[in-house]
Amino acid sequence: MSELLFKEESYKLIGICMKIYSTLGLGLKEINYKDAMEIDFIEGEVFYEREKKFTVKYKDKILRNPYVADFVVYNSIVLEIKSVSTIIDTHIAQAISYLSVSGLKLALVINFGEKSLTYKRIIL
Repeated sequence: MSELLFKEESYKLIGICMKIYSTLGLGLKEINYKDAMEIDFIEGEVFYEREKKFTVKYKDKILRNPYVADFVVYNSIVLEIKSVSTIIDTHIAQAISYLSVSGLKLALVINFGEKSLTYKRIIL
């Protein structure tokens, strides 16, 4: 059986998200959860970049508008925050696109909008 990619880091991130969810509950806007995450990342000394911009190329030219991920954590994991009724295929496709343009291998789509915290691991 193969080992999970970035297992320890992923567990830590999911733990932070669970703590935020248990404190704030559901129904807030994504930005509120992102702000709470930033507080916990700073307090927990988690290295992160918020609203990380990635260039997108087309025909060997860089497009004017970058692709912006909610967070890149530990220089390794794309973290996409949602506050929706359920994670859908479009959210997964968005995470795959982030991995494609960033060259990273793991994305976590975290949803604060359901009756309990839900998440999906996407590996490219």
